Amino acid sequence: LFSNKKTPPTIWKALSSETVFKRTVKFGFVSEDEKDVVQKFKVKKFPAVIMQRGSKAEIKETFSGEMKFTALKDWVNLHSESGMGDKVASAGGSAQEESIEESKPWLVQEVPELTAKSQGDVCFKGEGLCVIYLKEGEITQAETDMLSGLSKKFTSQLSDRGAKMKWMWMNLAIETEYKTLFEPAMLPSAVVFNPHKRLRFTKLDHGEDNEVKGDEQSLGNLLDKVLGGDARFKMVPGQK
Repeated sequence: LFSNKKTPPTIWKALSSETVFKRTVKFGFVSEDEKDVVQKFKVKKFPAVIMQRGSKAEIKETFSGEMKFTALKDWVNLHSESGMGDKVASAGGSAQEESIEESKPWLVQEVPELTAKSQGDVCFKGEGLCVIYLKEGEITQAETDMLSGLSKKFTSQLSDRGAKMKWMWMNLAIETEYKTLFEPAMLPSAVVFNPHKRLRFTKLDHGEDNEVKGDEQSLGNLLDKVLGGDARFKMVPGQK
């Protein structure tokens, strides 16, 4: 529920405590001050109710009915049986239940974070090159939007050529070994990583005096270079 009020209304508390929903649905509340979340879900009018569902929470649906308890309950009920309760067993195979969002948050992120846990799903499995946006600290909504925009632009260019690029970001404050490997001249920066057979990468050139910032334009230039066959890839050391 996205609202211009500071606290959740009684109707929302009542819905979230419905026995049938407790097991299968998570209810959240966002006030309009939380600009990042409001922007991410592209909410323009308040109040708004948005549901995310599907095994990777890939389906987003906005409630268009009347903001009354019965109407909301019927709408939520319609979907609460169909995949809202998808659970994944934890590593120990115990009965502890986790939702997809909790166990693999990168599957529902617009631009996923590349970490030790997510690297298989995000980069190493499947085909294609990995475009990694390098950052010291958390990514902002503006940066996410920039990467999403570039991803859409290059996906349409690539579809004719059968090539594929996967987009992600990495927090070098945490992934320090990658910082040593990639040696970015400045941050934010980016590398295009080839995770297949012999691991190799090419990185964004910030210029002799670091005058080139890691922004939309320089990222676009890096990808044009890779697609044009002009990029020089460096082998990851220590491979047989």
